[in-house]
Amino acid sequence: MRRRPPLPHSVVEVLRTRRVTPRMQRITFGGPDVARFAPVGPDQHVKLFFPRRPGGPIDVPAMPDDGDVGRWYGAYLRMPDEDRPWMRSYTIRAHDPVRAEIDVDFVLHGGADADADGGDGHAGPAAAWAATAAPGERLGMLGPQITRLREPGPHAWKLIAGDESVLPAIGALVESLGAHERAVVFVEVRDAAEEQELTSPGRVDLRWLHRGDLAPGASTALVDAVRAAELPEGPAFAWLAGEASVVRALRRHLVAERGIARRAVSFTGYWRLHRTQDDAPSEEEIAEQAEVLADAADSPATGARGTAGA
Repeated sequence: MRRRPPLPHSVVEVLRTRRVTPRMQRITFGGPDVARFAPVGPDQHVKLFFPRRPGGPIDVPAMPDDGDVGRWYGAYLRMPDEDRPWMRSYTIRAHDPVRAEIDVDFVLHGGADADADGGDGHAGPAAAWAATAAPGERLGMLGPQITRLREPGPHAWKLIAGDESVLPAIGALVESLGAHERAVVFVEVRDAAEEQELTSPGRVDLRWLHRGDLAPGASTALVDAVRAAELPEGPAFAWLAGEASVVRALRRHLVAERGIARRAVSFTGYWRLHRTQDDAPSEEEIAEQAEVLADAADSPATGARGTAGA
């Protein structure tokens, strides 16, 4: 079996920060390693490593030459607890090769939202760091990798759906569409203040959904909207991400009720309600991951190109 090349480990430095919306913080990173950043796709993600204490270590073991991520992860877990940096997955919102910069958007949660801690760092160490990050601070970074495990086959249009933790990837995906491409996009956010202006060369039907004071993951707004929607005719490719149980519900609807081919649905649980990335995956999540990998192995057209974002 052919191994992937080892993922590069980098050190990135905060250049500046900007509040995109009341609950979304954009941090621009630079540094010598960013000049060597090699993008792999519009929904690419990286692992970021946050120090457990101010000024603490951000280094992790080197990736094996054969690209064996499982062996690398074992070495990471064997690091002493006090020195092992927190690891979280984040989408690259934008890459500027001329300025040698990358942008990463962080969701900042508080109040009722603070019950969640997931792939976007809800109320966890990543969001806490991002809320006060200042120029000159440094993080470790591994990657990039592409998020989706299924590649689009021939299709007439795309369905893209997720919550605010997915907005960086949705923004990058929408911006990458060709002028001939069509997409219907559903995004769940707290309220109108969290909506962002997204531009695209393609034909995009963007539908914002407001959950109000409900905590992320506790609303059915996203699933309800997709269920009720009148969608375009013709074969579709669906890209779904966000809270894991919501993503599963969307996938079941599209496959069982809309008749979209299972292999035409790329799905990723970015985070899990009341659980963190440090918690072990559930049996259902393990089974779904095995199914995706089996499908990818059976079909060269939908080969795996990365690992899930969560």
